[in-house]
Amino acid sequence: MRCPYCGGPDTQVKDSRPSDDAAAIRRRRVCPDCGGRFTTFERVQLRELTVLKRSGKRVPFDRDKLQRSIGVALRKRPVDPERIERLVSGITRQLESSGEAEIGSEAIGELVMEGLKGLDDVAYVRFASVYKNFREASDFKALLGTLSDPVAATGTGAPRGEGGTATEGSAEELSATVTPLRPKRQPKSRA
Repeated sequence: MRCPYCGGPDTQVKDSRPSDDAAAIRRRRVCPDCGGRFTTFERVQLRELTVLKRSGKRVPFDRDKLQRSIGVALRKRPVDPERIERLVSGITRQLESSGEAEIGSEAIGELVMEGLKGLDDVAYVRFASVYKNFREASDFKALLGTLSDPVAATGTGAPRGEGGTATEGSAEELSATVTPLRPKRQPKSRA
């Protein structure tokens, strides 16, 4: 394996162990030329997959690209990196074991959306907005309607108060009782 720092052709494996989900071998390597250390992962690849894009173009399947796009959707979300890795590995295994050598990009996008919906609702909406090319707020509203609504889940139809109990009155009545923290400043008159 070529060194990513100096480009040296011969690197040495110092340590090998299975990854957390046992789907890959993690290898620590060192370059004898520059002394640089880095990690590589070795994974089983059942078959070569080709992705058929919407434009009709065919490109080789890239697991790293899949992981990056999921990572973008999950940026700054409280999701454990191990769960992300399991999601990417699961989608990859599902694609490889499908029996098809050519996979449509729509099928991959649907698998990612399904996985993100179970992992994190915000990431699901982020990914869907790009994947489905949302143009209006109504597109978001329709997608959000597919997620579970916490108010509807209570069965009361009323908003929940701070103590977790339903409050009396409608949303308009509640907003009418809110007072600003500080009054608006009055312009100084020049007299």
